[in-house]
Amino acid sequence: MVARAPRVPLEDDARSGDNRFLCCRSLTMHAPSSLPRLPVATPLIRDDVPLSAIDAAQWNRLANDAPLLSHEYFSALHDSGCASEQTGWQPRFLTAWNQSALIGAMPLYAKTHSYGEYVFDWGWADAYRRYGRRYYPKLVAAVPFTPVPGARLLAPDAMTRRALLARALAGLHRGYSSLHVLFADDAQSREGAAAGMLTRDGLQFHWRNQGYRDFADFLAAFNHDKRKKIRQERRRLAQAGVTFVRRVGADISAADRAFFFGCYTRTYRAHHSTPYLSLDFFDRIAATLADHLLLVIGYRDGRRLCAALDVFDAETLWGRYWGAREYVPGLHFEACYYQAIEFCIERGIESFEGGAQGVHKLARGLLPVATHSLHAIADRAFEAAIADYCTRERVDVAHSIDELESGSPFRHEEG
Repeated sequence: MVARAPRVPLEDDARSGDNRFLCCRSLTMHAPSSLPRLPVATPLIRDDVPLSAIDAAQWNRLANDAPLLSHEYFSALHDSGCASEQTGWQPRFLTAWNQSALIGAMPLYAKTHSYGEYVFDWGWADAYRRYGRRYYPKLVAAVPFTPVPGARLLAPDAMTRRALLARALAGLHRGYSSLHVLFADDAQSREGAAAGMLTRDGLQFHWRNQGYRDFADFLAAFNHDKRKKIRQERRRLAQAGVTFVRRVGADISAADRAFFFGCYTRTYRAHHSTPYLSLDFFDRIAATLADHLLLVIGYRDGRRLCAALDVFDAETLWGRYWGAREYVPGLHFEACYYQAIEFCIERGIESFEGGAQGVHKLARGLLPVATHSLHAIADRAFEAAIADYCTRERVDVAHSIDELESGSPFRHEEG
């Protein structure tokens, strides 16, 4: 008779203080015979073509010219050493070919840890270890250090996407514990679920441009108390002598980037953490993606005080990295949110994605949205336990969104 295993702590959600549990039942380890079965497709799938050998124009066409999925962005991560075997992000990119034509790709990494992902599975790894299994290495399809929703299977047709996913899933028979497709867009999340992968929901806060004429017009949509608070925040900064400039593209100098990087590393270290990205990385994207970069610099009495770096295209601005030399009340909100929103309004950009977590964003006009990731686990019993956890977590996320929407700062429902 096999004894029932104890409930094992799965996640400590610092935002809610809620301890989640993984009911492992009897986690007898089985061969991964229950992996999702996908039909055999015709494209040639390769795992031996490095990004450096792929034509940038062909890759970017598959990525619909999204800057954070671009050949240039991934190349900067790899060539700077930020995402490399040495840092636990070993590229294992999959590519799909029709003779010499690139028709699909999947940015895939072999991971030896769970840092820099923003979809937290440390509890899963710990539970896997407790039952005598190795969770690492695992396979992760993601943009390293970047919690941006979007396509992860870069192909225009469903057959090629299925073939890429099938090849990635085959890695579970080759020494990897699991496959994780992080921040998949809605369509690809549905495709992955149809293929038998587990779906996990998360929460972000996004701003939507409702055709605002200027920042004052945006604030006019707020209820009285929230509008008053933001005006007070901005007024107090101005009274403290704090001003801001926004620089784009070639106007961002090497000295600007060096100042930003100093602020960025200082802020990481203030939170007892190590920054993932290097100045070399930021210099590389400045050289190749300059027209997609926005740098906000804050000054006080003519002295640089803080900086925030964002990435944008014609439709979306992504809030990415920031730092400050010293703490000033309201500085973060202005540099990272209000300046970004003003920029979007001026340029007619439709949305602003403020990055991971942060309930405080709600009061600044960023509303809650669900994000999705896909997971396949090689061990059947463990996958069943995680499926149960993900089901309960999706309910929690849905309830959280409902509650947060009820606290919207707007006077009426938007859009």
